Amino acid sequence: MTGAGMKPVGVGILGAAHAHAGMYCARWREQTALGVRVVGAWDHDASRAGAFCGSHGLEAAPSAGALLARRDVDAVVIASETSMHAGLVEQAAAAGKAIVLQKPLALTLAQADIIVNAVRRSGVPFTMAWQMRVDPHNMRIRDLLSGGKFGRVFMLRRRHCLPTQQWKDFDKTWHVKPEFNRDIFADDAAHAIDFIYWLRGMPASVVAELGSLLNPAIPNDNGIAVFRYADGSFAEASCTFTAVAGENVTEVVCENGTIVENYGDVPSCNIPWPPGGIQLKWFLAGSGQWSASELPDIRSQGERISGLAAPLAEFLQGRRAPIATAEEGRDVLRMVLACYESMEQGKRIEFT
Repeated sequence: MTGAGMKPVGVGILGAAHAHAGMYCARWREQTALGVRVVGAWDHDASRAGAFCGSHGLEAAPSAGALLARRDVDAVVIASETSMHAGLVEQAAAAGKAIVLQKPLALTLAQADIIVNAVRRSGVPFTMAWQMRVDPHNMRIRDLLSGGKFGRVFMLRRRHCLPTQQWKDFDKTWHVKPEFNRDIFADDAAHAIDFIYWLRGMPASVVAELGSLLNPAIPNDNGIAVFRYADGSFAEASCTFTAVAGENVTEVVCENGTIVENYGDVPSCNIPWPPGGIQLKWFLAGSGQWSASELPDIRSQGERISGLAAPLAEFLQGRRAPIATAEEGRDVLRMVLACYESMEQGKRIEFT
């Protein structure tokens, strides 16, 4: 559209805590045809703001309000610590800016309600930044399931892992401080849980086990949640943040076949693949053989994250619907928080 004379969307970055925002900025800068121009950034941590702006050639704003007051800022990417999401969404919505919000939506359902109400009240465009929803292989899984050939879904498993124990001083970062982000499970298992919600909708119940198995300074570095649906089917989110390697990330067992996805998270995608490794394949009853996706391989998790830049650009230009609405973000947060409730109470939690 920019080639036809459309003015680029001016974007400001509110908070530079999430590294993902830098990946979008780099892609938008490199691919001007996407039609997004990042014009400035703010962060409550001045040193982090300076480093981010220096890396991307941006002007550092003295405050969130100053960035939002700029006439060349049409939209914002909110990439602050999770605890600041609700306040920044309120400010951005009141300023009439389109909003892209990093995951997870919030720390609490009360904060989630603030976000949902602010977006509804202002009517500004809003989307969550869930890269799993725009990942080509995940989209193909969704298409396969919606086609009807596989019949009923009986069991869905999504494994999502990180090798955080190999990251220098990760236990000192905001990601694992409850005042900013609760813990790594709430932060990153949200991806797998949103993937399940995206494919299967809101479940009827959940039972979960979480715990710290490697470093006590990183709470809940391993967790398994089993969601049950009204039709009796199951979906499992299996998340470990102590994995140095992996392969399979998704398995969908259906009435008439099985779908398998590999190499879709950091410890599986960023290590050498075995000879003949296939990212996405499926087997239909009666076919007698596996079918492999024709999609190009994605061999870097950074590429998957950067791949969100184009869909976000389309959303900001009004050419596509939100990747996920604020209401969907709240549903996913309910699912995440129910995992903790199940663990703490030692019982199945019903969604009503």
